[in-house]
Amino acid sequence: MDAAARMNLNQSPPVMSQQIHRIVRNISRNKDPYRQVKDRFNRYALDIYPLCQKMINRSSVSFETAVRLAIAGNIIDFGPNSQIGPSVIDETIDHALSGQLLGDIELLSKAVRSVDNILYLGDNCGEIVFDRLLIEQLPLHKVTFAVRGSSVINDATLADAEATGMTDLVKVIDNGSDAPGTIIENCSDAFRQRFDRADLVISKGQGNYEALSDVDKDIFFLLKAKCPLIAQYIGCDLGSPVIFSRVKKAA
Repeated sequence: MDAAARMNLNQSPPVMSQQIHRIVRNISRNKDPYRQVKDRFNRYALDIYPLCQKMINRSSVSFETAVRLAIAGNIIDFGPNSQIGPSVIDETIDHALSGQLLGDIELLSKAVRSVDNILYLGDNCGEIVFDRLLIEQLPLHKVTFAVRGSSVINDATLADAEATGMTDLVKVIDNGSDAPGTIIENCSDAFRQRFDRADLVISKGQGNYEALSDVDKDIFFLLKAKCPLIAQYIGCDLGSPVIFSRVKKAA
């Protein structure tokens, strides 16, 4: 509470969360306080992964269905909401598949086909399995998947990428940071170089959006709007599945 009282509130939420969760890990003497819940949601997502694959394979718009499912997976976030269970995920999948998808799916599809290097920024555990469903629809040789450098909340790390089969699918790197979002200046030199070289960035989740929305880069943000301020800024209803793009070259 003392640290929170002294924080610069002009900082992005991922910056403030990074400081808070460093204190939590230090006081609790637990390097990964969310490990059990992370493992549980990785297992649950893997359990329903074959069903989701069938949904995509049977769809007449398989790429769009994969995008919708990837965004649905963004509900698995224990930062804003600790009361998430399988029923919530199932309802979110139904809503993502049947509800309005905000954004330009065709622009994303064209961008994916037209570039050589895609950097896909992961977000949470469990959600990483839904990312895998979308990445399987991409040209795999173009894709590098990025995770957090170390544990923070329920964000995915290299261990989670290995546990969910992502490392068997595409090249996986970590960003060298323990922030719950991709704060470029806080990331490793190796990650920053990879970010700069990417022709296109696909960014999952609200934390990555909060950290990267002002970065001058061709980025597609795939997320559920879980915060009223973010929903207002994007121009959507709270909870909406969104493709928010700021892409120049791919258009």
